[in-house]
Amino acid sequence: MDAPGAGAGHPFEYLIETLNDSSRKKFYNVPRLGGTKYGALPYSIRVLLEAAVRNCDGFLMKKEDVMNILDWKTKQSSVEVPFFPARVLLQDFTGIPAMVDFAAMREAVKILGGDPRRVHPARPTDLTVDHSLQIDFSKCAIQNAPNPGGGDLQKAGKLSPLRVQPKKLPCRGQTTCRGSCDSGEPGRNSGKLSSQIENTPILCPFHLQPVPEPETVLKNQEVEFGRNRERLQFFKWSSRVFKNVAVIPPGTGMAHQVNLEYLSRMVFEEDDLLFPDSVVGTDSHITMVNGLGILGWGVGGIETEAVMLGLPVSLTLPEVVGCELSGSSNPFVTSIDVVLGITKHLRQVGVAGKFVEFFGSGVSQLSIVDRTTIANMCPEYGAILSFFPVDNVTLKHLEHTGFDKAKLKSVETYLKAVKLFRHDQDNSGEPAYSQVIRIHLNSIVPSVSGPKRPQDRVAVTDMKRDFQACLNEKVGFKGFQIAAEKQKDYVSIRYEGSEYTLSHGSVVLAAVTSCTNNCNPSVMLAAGLLAKKAVDAGLHVKPYIRTSLSPGSGMVTHYLSSSGVLPYLSKLGFEIVGYGCSTCVGNTAPLPEAVLSAVKQGDLVTCGVLSGNKNFEGRLCDCVRANYLASPPLVVAYAIAGTVNIDFQTEPLGTDPTGRSIYLQDIWPSREEVHQMEEERVVLSMFKALKEKMEMGNKRWNSLEAPDSVLFPWDLKSTYIRCPSFFDKLTKEPVALQPIENAHVLLYLGDSVTTDHISPAGSIARSSAAAKYLTNRGLTPREFNSYGARRGNDAVMTRGTFANIKLFNKFLGKPAPKTIHFPSGQTLDVFEAAELYQKDGVPLIILAGKKYGSGNSRDWAAKGPYLLGVKAVLAESYEKIHKDHLIGIGIVPLQFLPGENAESLGLSGRETFSLTFPEELSPGLTLSIKTSTGKVFSVIAAFENDVEVTLYRHGGLLNFVARKFS
Repeated sequence: MDAPGAGAGHPFEYLIETLNDSSRKKFYNVPRLGGTKYGALPYSIRVLLEAAVRNCDGFLMKKEDVMNILDWKTKQSSVEVPFFPARVLLQDFTGIPAMVDFAAMREAVKILGGDPRRVHPARPTDLTVDHSLQIDFSKCAIQNAPNPGGGDLQKAGKLSPLRVQPKKLPCRGQTTCRGSCDSGEPGRNSGKLSSQIENTPILCPFHLQPVPEPETVLKNQEVEFGRNRERLQFFKWSSRVFKNVAVIPPGTGMAHQVNLEYLSRMVFEEDDLLFPDSVVGTDSHITMVNGLGILGWGVGGIETEAVMLGLPVSLTLPEVVGCELSGSSNPFVTSIDVVLGITKHLRQVGVAGKFVEFFGSGVSQLSIVDRTTIANMCPEYGAILSFFPVDNVTLKHLEHTGFDKAKLKSVETYLKAVKLFRHDQDNSGEPAYSQVIRIHLNSIVPSVSGPKRPQDRVAVTDMKRDFQACLNEKVGFKGFQIAAEKQKDYVSIRYEGSEYTLSHGSVVLAAVTSCTNNCNPSVMLAAGLLAKKAVDAGLHVKPYIRTSLSPGSGMVTHYLSSSGVLPYLSKLGFEIVGYGCSTCVGNTAPLPEAVLSAVKQGDLVTCGVLSGNKNFEGRLCDCVRANYLASPPLVVAYAIAGTVNIDFQTEPLGTDPTGRSIYLQDIWPSREEVHQMEEERVVLSMFKALKEKMEMGNKRWNSLEAPDSVLFPWDLKSTYIRCPSFFDKLTKEPVALQPIENAHVLLYLGDSVTTDHISPAGSIARSSAAAKYLTNRGLTPREFNSYGARRGNDAVMTRGTFANIKLFNKFLGKPAPKTIHFPSGQTLDVFEAAELYQKDGVPLIILAGKKYGSGNSRDWAAKGPYLLGVKAVLAESYEKIHKDHLIGIGIVPLQFLPGENAESLGLSGRETFSLTFPEELSPGLTLSIKTSTGKVFSVIAAFENDVEVTLYRHGGLLNFVARKFS
């Protein structure tokens, strides 16, 4: 069921133009439609408008919808509009039921006499498999650390649950490897080279040579392949037989920043027609693409499946908050500071439920990594999305990712033609936003956190004053209560043949650790560039300071090495000690004895500085009383200074060999330097490796056998993949609406029943109906897995519907996943009661209060009740998304008249209910319900438009689309 494109009879055909005289590429020149109105629209709304114009068919997308979007200034927040995204992104948990439905639809179309080979998703669909990693093996020890810091290295180094000893990770004997990686070195285990699968290259942390992946990774992937073999085979079959489906191989990674950028098209070209890229999907990181100028946000599984079936998603025309960035950021501010500063400001202003769009001169100072990180943090400040229109920074970034240059030029030409390209200095003016908030980048200041709690932030410019205040304050969250006459005390030490002095504020421990800062390459590169400039200036770190560098992954080592800054970090003492949690969890080598003695002798408040996320007192070392969290470059800076009791603006870090004072500003890398290195060195190599990995797959995936038949060969013994029964009663033409006669109430629920109460989720309880089903098929509780893993089996999911222990059923008067089967009077699991009703041919309804179906969008919150035999839900009000889902699956949402509810009408729920539908069903129609007690009352059929009525007449969305193919 394809969405309309350019063609004869299209209501906006007159807007089609060629991109240039020498090109066959066409596009809808939407700016011609609105005149001055178009220029006032926010860029994100322009994307909605283009999609509306291109997909206008008079049914799913009407001219009225197009005009409503064009009149956004007056219609925002007051009308609903459909939106056809260009593509869909799924992760495995939500992808499995969608693809199972498509496989089942092929079966149904064949039964109806149609060609099953015509059944394909209407829009390109990418499915990432790596979302459901379960950790079976882990290794908690810090390999090769001089001292595990209070832990038993031998005990901690074991793998669980099989207690397999880790093999050594050799350097494969390269001649360039200085020093031996063989068993002759103390503290290292010998072992043969284990097999390596294609993945992100990991380097020996000591010699920077490629090594196999850690055994824990290999073992976890091996177990994952075994556990999920059926699902993986099904996904592979799907990618073979469905034209628009691409499966991202396991071992590649989740749908995060890099993968999203690899999958992004920027501008689609279909049958020579150009249109903007846009995406909806079920992964929480979807919003990151808005940092690339691609409109996208996360939705539920049933919405994505609807888009795959050729239907739009529906949204209230949103308010768009314009966020103007101006000024220049403080030289010492890192990308992390900027991102967190903007996020904090947006949270304080209040942008919940709105689009945010960035403009102003300051936008160009943000790298794509900065933009996508800000866009990804939408949940932190409640916005639907945060949109950065495409500009020159975007194009330069895409070029570095290996984006085809000819296509990139076409992208630029097209986006400029339809005014979706943001110019640094746009003389035509900015869009007319719903609200404008202004953030001056120079108001964002670099800061550290400490000295005892991570929430106590201190501006770097105030560091010296704040530390002095901490010395004075009483012992507490910040204070150390050092007598005034002792605050200038110092103790001399001799270390490695030289004399040094320690005083309050002296840095004795500095660590760049594997925590959250390391996920952003720019801050690590900034630390490396600062180290390079410091070494070039003749600065050094005092040898008694315990320094270390423990990256979060081999990729961090890879880009530090490829950018040429790693040797300079090493010269300052920041050598890689391994991968994993180290200093931040107390796993640090003991301080030199001379330092420990001096601290004790002078009762000194010495300091640790690290780039982790925890700094509780005594966490790093019981003799280090003040601990500060800082960005990686500031960790290096404070290590060079040797103290936190310093004002970087007025006091030098040290002197060069000529005696000239060197200040922090002399060696601090500019944001331009960092961004240039990030784009030219890091991004290019990362994307080259990623592209190879995504295109080659890995050995296990490539060797995995999967069918390539037109119809999927269902395994009747499978407990993971099963052909669902949605199409069991499908006919070639929709039958007349059947009355609901003598329906029993399955559940009598109160207010605010959420989709979490309804939909199966989490582990499968041993006493549940789903557990009984699996046990009867020979599985043990250890093999049950989770509902999420078994979403491709409708028998398991139906049994898990309404199985939440917090479900409050008024029939029982207490929370329990049970109900009463009234013909027998038994109290049973909800599924067991529904099964008995279905055997007797008894239809079911659900009685509920206000806000039925609130919470997150969950597809099985509608699919499950349908398969239980529920024909209608009667509630006081609904969460709109869930109401749409009920209609989409074939359940009629009925609503009490205003001011009425089950209690006011005297309904006990023990009655039976009957209602008939008129031949001409229409939105908002009032229907009459009669109960077995003789009571008659009116309800509203909560259909909002003709599309919903049509879908319900067909028995739901799946049947509607299946008939299109038959």
